[in-house]
Amino acid sequence: MQYSRSVGRLIEELARLPGIGPKTAQRLAFHLVTAPREAAESLSRAILEARDKLVFCRVCANIADENPCGICRDQNRDHGLICVVERPRDVLAVEKAHGYRGLYHVLNGSLSPLQGVGPEELNIAALVTRVREGTVREVIVATNATVEGEATALYLARLLRPLNVRVTRLAFGLPVGSDLEYADGRTLARAIEGRREV
Repeated sequence: MQYSRSVGRLIEELARLPGIGPKTAQRLAFHLVTAPREAAESLSRAILEARDKLVFCRVCANIADENPCGICRDQNRDHGLICVVERPRDVLAVEKAHGYRGLYHVLNGSLSPLQGVGPEELNIAALVTRVREGTVREVIVATNATVEGEATALYLARLLRPLNVRVTRLAFGLPVGSDLEYADGRTLARAIEGRREV
């Protein structure tokens, strides 16, 4: 279908966003151009404000309004516990679970030699510095359950263990409320490996 040049450009720009395919980009574009002007302006201002005002926390590298971020400044959190994640969005995922009260460290990726991502491209040196300061007693590696995430977890464990800190990995396993018969073999194997006493 032939669109006007401006609608076509809007669709192209929206389709560049992660998780937005051509059809979703088209729906969003038509929603935006038919919405009241105030709605489009509000969205535009919110995007620009986020780009202009957000910073990366100098302690944990999470996205924040202030530096250091509110989590790092919170004295009610356990400063001896650091959860290492790949991306800022992973911090949000852990926070939504309401089960963790320590600090975070964002790597901004995972090791991927095939894509040219080595330890130097990640925020690993800052993590080592934090651990060497001596207040950290445990590092929870919460990288994704991918080949790259596993490689990153193993690398971090080898790097941090000599620094006299406990290094743990998130348990992987079955989702709550699921039946064993529907679990894939790898998930079930990880659940068995990560079992604990009851």
